Amino acid sequence: MIETPSLVDQYCHGVLRTELGLGTFEAHLARSEGPPAPGTTFFDTQTGFAVRRWCPPLLGLEPHCPPARYLARRRELGVLEAGRRLLRGSGITTYLVDTGLPGDLTGPREMASTGDADAHEIVRLELLAEQVADTSGTVESFLANLAESVHAAAANAVAFTSVAGVRHGLAFAPEPPGPGEVRGAVGRWLAHRPVGGALTDPVLLRHLLWIAVASGRPLQLHAGLGEPGLRIDATDPVLLTDFARSTAGLGTDLVLLHGYPYHRHAAHLAGVFPHVYADLGAELVRTGARATAVLAEVLELAPFGKLLFSSGAHGLPELHVVGARLFRESLARVLGTWVAEGAWSLVDAQRVAGLIAAGNARRVYGLE
Repeated sequence: MIETPSLVDQYCHGVLRTELGLGTFEAHLARSEGPPAPGTTFFDTQTGFAVRRWCPPLLGLEPHCPPARYLARRRELGVLEAGRRLLRGSGITTYLVDTGLPGDLTGPREMASTGDADAHEIVRLELLAEQVADTSGTVESFLANLAESVHAAAANAVAFTSVAGVRHGLAFAPEPPGPGEVRGAVGRWLAHRPVGGALTDPVLLRHLLWIAVASGRPLQLHAGLGEPGLRIDATDPVLLTDFARSTAGLGTDLVLLHGYPYHRHAAHLAGVFPHVYADLGAELVRTGARATAVLAEVLELAPFGKLLFSSGAHGLPELHVVGARLFRESLARVLGTWVAEGAWSLVDAQRVAGLIAAGNARRVYGLE
């Protein structure tokens, strides 16, 4: 009874343009430092089972078909046609695309065309700084070019995103670094950085965050589960409490991405700070058949105007589908149960569903 006809995917990546073999496909189903357990594959995960439940019908197969049959059908259709069917079958009408990952991934324009949807760019701060460093020989030129690049990006993108938590952890000093501190860090980085080297210096990561805050564009911060090898306790969103307090009242919204398994902490911060929002992305894709329980836990704490749907998908159009379908199913079950029990009216449930599915994102990112 609870409908979400329009979905704004407020954080995702593009999809791979190349055909995928079994091993390559499976690698995108789990963030692991090694192979799956002997005798199993990464299809033997909540995400893998969710792909087999929701994606085969979009390619003309029965739900839960074997992985080998599904991938054979995918190859038969070709990567372009399979991607078109999957994205258009997801029900997502707007994509906000982080273009900061390497690889042969589609950008916002291709996502819009393939998915018959709108699409906008999210600019990754660390990649922007690395690109500036590649063409800046001095501290002065780097700082000037960085400021100019952030200003230009703010004029065209809907948001900035940062992986400071992935690169360093979220327990950074909440205040902006001083000018001398920044100049010293830039000098050291430029002097010792190999071409294409990643930005990991905590002073420069903080500097980027505060430049983004000054732009007024929403700032997305990665928290919770991330890349293999990352210590997950360093990305608990509760570590951002002081930064959230420092940025309150400055006119820039903070969006806490992913969050899981600390999703309650992210929901708490969204309830405490008016400018903080919580994302419902990777936690649903990761938990699959348990997504309903996880979503209900987020709804315990966060105001309903502070939650944003996303798929968090990367590489596989199947993950956009799974993110959207699990969100719709889970939200309908949670809110439908509350309506059936008399705790909520159907009118209120439908209004809240519309806010989380699309309305909140349209407001935060100025998509009206």
